[in-house]
Amino acid sequence: MRLRHTAAIAVSTLALALSLPAAPAGAATGPFTYIYTDQTGTPHVGLLPDPVSQVCITLPEVADPAVPPAHTPKNYTSSVATVFAGADCTGDYFSLRPNGGHGSERLKVRSVVFS
Repeated sequence: MRLRHTAAIAVSTLALALSLPAAPAGAATGPFTYIYTDQTGTPHVGLLPDPVSQVCITLPEVADPAVPPAHTPKNYTSSVATVFAGADCTGDYFSLRPNGGHGSERLKVRSVVFS
């Protein structure tokens, strides 16, 4: 049940992101999504539409180290996304290829930078 709910949110978020206006200069074109859990344990899909390139972005829903990190990042942008285990692009990192690179639920994420 939870998997269907998460999948439905992901599809809806992707459809919304693809309908957004074109990216400004210096941005990675396309959406970046991730899953985070709220205080009640309900999963939600976070979205960064056309994120700025070469700037560390701490994911706002998981910036506080007291909350669980996000997971299952999906990079539909035109740039390589390097995700980090810590806020402010610190800690272990992993690169996701452009146009569909993704990580599993085991990949914990708190920040990202786009090339």
